[in-house]
Amino acid sequence: MYLRTVHAEGNLAILQEFVKQNPLGILNTALKSTVYPFIQSSHIPFVFNVDTSATGHEDNQQGYGVLRGHIAKQNPQAKVLIETLAATQTELGDETIRELPEDVLVLFNGPHHHYVTPKFYVETKPTTGKVVPTWNYSAVQVYGKVEDLSRQAETSIMGYTGGGNLSPWEVSDAPVSYIDILKKNIIGIEIRIHRMEGKFKLSQEMGKGDREGVIQGFDNLNSDVGRNMAEMVKDRGNKKDEGA
Repeated sequence: MYLRTVHAEGNLAILQEFVKQNPLGILNTALKSTVYPFIQSSHIPFVFNVDTSATGHEDNQQGYGVLRGHIAKQNPQAKVLIETLAATQTELGDETIRELPEDVLVLFNGPHHHYVTPKFYVETKPTTGKVVPTWNYSAVQVYGKVEDLSRQAETSIMGYTGGGNLSPWEVSDAPVSYIDILKKNIIGIEIRIHRMEGKFKLSQEMGKGDREGVIQGFDNLNSDVGRNMAEMVKDRGNKKDEGA
């Protein structure tokens, strides 16, 4: 990810919250195989946890956190993960090894993004014309090691918290025999994070007049995406002006 200073987000708490709010990650691996493609990607909903007691690893104790999810065994990416892990164990002669030597990359995208026309730049375009189209978006990328989920989504995404609301779906709601079949066809993965980077490209590199033009331009779209983009541009612009 290309990170210009003006777009980079280095606050770890903000990056972690971004991942929690946008849990559908794209798992990217680059693993050598005689059968499967070298580079593979899969969309996986992850549960993010910063509980340092989960593992004794120093990296996790620094506060980056851990991602947990599952992938279908039939997925070629799962097959190459299993193949690589097995080869690593054979090479080292240690059946307790449960960590791949190569890093994996997981990309989390924000829910809103949009094209930005040069016409939004009401300050620069009329005076110099030195503006070009771009795209505004937000994303966080995570690097970590892979090691050998439903409740979070039911409560935080669907709002099924019980009481006055509907109760969350439980695994026990499905037949045991059905769950047993599914469990045989998935593998659980844990990614111990050692690096997080965030990019919020939301016109904060522009002057205040142009940013206000972008905000107005998005508002004029009269859409949910437009309104959300306007709020994001305004928020990032304010942080820039405040030196945050």
